[in-house]
Order: sequence, then C-alpha cells, then structure tokens
Amino acid sequence: MRFAADENFDGNILKQLRKRFPELDIVRVQDTEMYQSPDPAVLEWAAKEERIILTHDVQTLVGDAYARIEQGLPMPGVILIPETLAMGPALADLEVAIGAGVPDDFRDRATFIPMN
Repeated sequence: MRFAADENFDGNILKQLRKRFPELDIVRVQDTEMYQSPDPAVLEWAAKEERIILTHDVQTLVGDAYARIEQGLPMPGVILIPETLAMGPALADLEVAIGAGVPDDFRDRATFIPMN
C-alpha cells in the first residue's frame, strides 16, 4: 500500500510507523509539489498517485473526501486520527490497519482511528 501523510500529520507517529514498517511506501505531502495546496487538490493528487492519506484533519479534509466519493471520483482512502488520541493507541490501530489491510479496504472511504 502507498500512503501520504498530510501536512498536519504528527511527525512522531510517522517516525514510529517507519520504524515498525521499514518497507512502508509513505511520503509527506510537504515533501511533494502539493505542499500548501488546498485539500481537494491534495485528494486529487493522492488519487492519481494511488496514495491513502493519513491525517489529523477531522474537520475539513473528511468533507472533501466524502464529496469526492459522492461525485464518483477516485479516492484511494483517508485514515483520520484525532489529534487528541494518544500516540500509543493511534499506533496500535494504525499497525492493524496497515499490517492486515489491503488497498481495497480503504478505497472510497474515510477510516477513523480508533477503530471500534
């Protein structure tokens, strides 16, 4: 699976994910040409790149993701982690999602962490 951590994604969580999954294909949006682009543009880019977005933006990005789904536009998926969730539980659920998941598990949906 391929991922993109959006600009507000916690760098410490990203570092731990890379430690636990050294083969993980993940880029930071701020390291791409999409740096400081609006959410709809980032979602379009992610669709072209087939990258699932990791974000803490549970306020605005999720609405743009749902809009893409409703319009029938491609959307590899968004994984949303509230900033208020402690790193341990966030990493535990991300490990399950990434370790056991396949791209189709996330396609055309917003997945919220923690998973219940």
